[in-house]
Amino acid sequence: MFPRRSFLQLPAAAFAQAALAQTPTRPNVVIIYADDAGYGDVGCYGATKVKTPNLDRLASQGIRFTDAHSSAATCTPSRYSLLTGDYAFRRRDAVILPGDARALIEPGHFTLATLFQKAGYETGAVGKWHLGLGRGNLDWNHAISPGPNDIGFNYSFLIPATGDRVPCVYVENGRVVGLDPADPIRVDYSKPTGPEPTGRANPELLKLHPSHGHDMSIVNGVSRIGYMSGGKSALWVDEDMADTITKKATDFIGRNASKPFFLYFATHDIHVPRLPHKRFLGSTQCGVRCDAMAELDWSVGQILDALSRHKLDRNTIVIFTSDNGPVVDDGYEDGAVEHLNGHTPHGGLRGGKYSAYEAGTRVPFIARWPGPIKPRSTSDALISQIDLLATFAAVLKTGLPSDAALDSFNLLPAFTGRSRQGREYLVQQARGLTIRKGNWKLVPPGAETRRAAGLPTRTVDNPLELFDLARDRAETANVAAAHPAVAASLTALLAKVQKDGRTRP
Repeated sequence: MFPRRSFLQLPAAAFAQAALAQTPTRPNVVIIYADDAGYGDVGCYGATKVKTPNLDRLASQGIRFTDAHSSAATCTPSRYSLLTGDYAFRRRDAVILPGDARALIEPGHFTLATLFQKAGYETGAVGKWHLGLGRGNLDWNHAISPGPNDIGFNYSFLIPATGDRVPCVYVENGRVVGLDPADPIRVDYSKPTGPEPTGRANPELLKLHPSHGHDMSIVNGVSRIGYMSGGKSALWVDEDMADTITKKATDFIGRNASKPFFLYFATHDIHVPRLPHKRFLGSTQCGVRCDAMAELDWSVGQILDALSRHKLDRNTIVIFTSDNGPVVDDGYEDGAVEHLNGHTPHGGLRGGKYSAYEAGTRVPFIARWPGPIKPRSTSDALISQIDLLATFAAVLKTGLPSDAALDSFNLLPAFTGRSRQGREYLVQQARGLTIRKGNWKLVPPGAETRRAAGLPTRTVDNPLELFDLARDRAETANVAAAHPAVAASLTALLAKVQKDGRTRP
């Protein structure tokens, strides 16, 4: 039924030793973490209506994975898992957070940044955070703690949550950037904080209208989720956001060019509100969502060029991936649906952001590491972002605390392309949990809600579903009835993973 050989057994260990023997010592590491970029949004994954020359260049110089996954179909859980090596479903509060949520990763929790910091690296987090800040009832007008600087990052420049949530300010090393003390910030997610107009009451003030929700405080002509007043001098301009955070990222590279560094660069693109700089408007054949994708590709190019300029290409690992699958209409009337023009963000997979099906978590994943990774490589190994922590521990030749990275495995052989064998199985999180093992995918009852046929106002939960992805990549044929033993085995495995509390030995 399933192959008996585990990826943790001796052959994989031998591959790991061979890979380690050829790796440069103390490579710099840059993780570029996109937002809502789907499997089909990148040129080297099949996109034709939007050009991504920098991402295609990165793939031509490294390895492109075709079965790589975020740990969840939404942003906060995926980010939590990437940084901690833990499945986010193990924490009830690891869900999509409001902009004023308390810190999800507490000081003392071992993270990817902790790993590098303990190894003597300079560590930086730039861009979207969305993992909470402070300890609750946060006062944005004073020092903000805990945050990234308390969990392994030496430097941070953050979009606190998302572009569509207040507060619409940047936070650098725990302080709101450009704040006038005489104009204090007030944030509330339950009631207005002042007499300021809202998208709901004053749609005439909007340059971008919501399609659903997103009708509270107006900043830069866009209504957001949540209420905010004050902080006028600190408000961001959406159209300049990519330029601002990309410059902070390249500056971090330049400042640390003479020492080993780890940079976690989390872009806002291509999340809503999609307001790319005017130089990217109309640059693609599939509307503003793709224009934002072109802006994202530009940001990638700026990172690659900075590494080249400082002669760091040869000893820097660069990873590009996304926090979850694609979404088109995600709350604003930006024309993204109307102007797709045949573009398929899901790349032929089923589902997308929020979904239990493959396009919810199967995302682009490209890695470049000159020497250990051969150029123009492709791998179909099953890998997850949750494994980056254990894999980089192997790269640095250091151990992990027994109570850290509970679900992270060393996939260095697969990561470098020296083995086609990746994870033995993988749990995926959406509304509920699903599980992959080899080519089998189990979607338990209730893991997905769908619209009932012929009843547009009514939704129903999915039945037990089993898919053979080797024959049915788009998950169109439920074969649970034909393979009851496989369905039963995967159901039992999923229950065990939940019950045991960890999967790493």
